[in-house]
Amino acid sequence: MEERRVDARGLACPLPVIETKKAIEGLRCGKVITLVDNAVARDNVTKLAASLNLPVDIVAAGNDFILTITKEGALVEARAAESTAPVASPERLDKGPVILILSDSIGRPAEELGQVLMRSFFYTLTESTPAPECIILMNGGVRLACSGADTLPSLKTLEKQGVEILACGTCLDYLGLKDSLEAGTVSNMYTIVERILAAPKTITVS
Repeated sequence: MEERRVDARGLACPLPVIETKKAIEGLRCGKVITLVDNAVARDNVTKLAASLNLPVDIVAAGNDFILTITKEGALVEARAAESTAPVASPERLDKGPVILILSDSIGRPAEELGQVLMRSFFYTLTESTPAPECIILMNGGVRLACSGADTLPSLKTLEKQGVEILACGTCLDYLGLKDSLEAGTVSNMYTIVERILAAPKTITVS
């Protein structure tokens, strides 16, 4: 069984995911062993494996993490085909846009007004159809999904409606908010770019 190794220690997001994906794609059958040095990279590579229907084994080694992803050739290809087959959703038949949020308020210079507008914007989204396919929170926008944010109730309602909410992991780390996220999931630049490129329309709010 072929084995490929990816040393992603010290690489910034989304390079650990990109390098691991390249190794997986270049492998017909075998194992990809990725070494990372932080929990965010560990989680991002784990999500990549899950999106490809590949099993992953994680071992902590001091301050590092060793992720072993197993690719089983034809079986994996069959699983991947199943996972990408179109599935009709009884709740959401129309595919909405991706909404990219880059701040915790709308417009300048009246920041307090901008926060009121942002709260109203998200509440209105919960009452609108079709719902967005995905909401991406970057830079100060990640604050909207963290503890104490006025927008949390609306974001949680949107999640229940089936809207995918992605919060930039690098942004959460930079702002010291990694442990404060209460809506959506921590994501990475690779996944964010994938969602934007696959969207019929992307709307940016800042």
